[in-house]
Amino acid sequence: MTTDIDWDNPTDPKPGWTLDHIKQYVGSNGAEGQYWNGTQTLLLTTLGRVSGKPVRTPLIYGEADGRYFLVASNGGAVADPLWYRNLSAHPEVRVQVGPEILQGTARTATSEERAAYWPLMVEHWPAYDEYQARTDRQIPIVVIEPTR
Repeated sequence: MTTDIDWDNPTDPKPGWTLDHIKQYVGSNGAEGQYWNGTQTLLLTTLGRVSGKPVRTPLIYGEADGRYFLVASNGGAVADPLWYRNLSAHPEVRVQVGPEILQGTARTATSEERAAYWPLMVEHWPAYDEYQARTDRQIPIVVIEPTR
């Protein structure tokens, strides 16, 4: 883990529902905001691929075998989301899951892992299948291995 990164002062999104979600999550130490619209969310902090500075994003997650899973859907857009491009360049991440904050290493799931975990993620957010149908790119699943 890089030690000179100020993980405690990330850049948050511009004002809107995403920023409101983050403020609720952080302000309540994860007591509010972890559950959103019938699913579970975590706060992912990546390092900007150009700036190298922490950037925080709320995302739906799945969990199995001590790992966390994220879907880089970008709503089915042609391009991958910025957070995915960031962690592809810098795999060190920080996540807040409820009150727990931990460091981890992120990677794109193998094709076998994706096949196994896609149904799990669709259970959390059924629209992922719709998002996949909108785009020619295969939407990646990200695996986060906590390093604590």
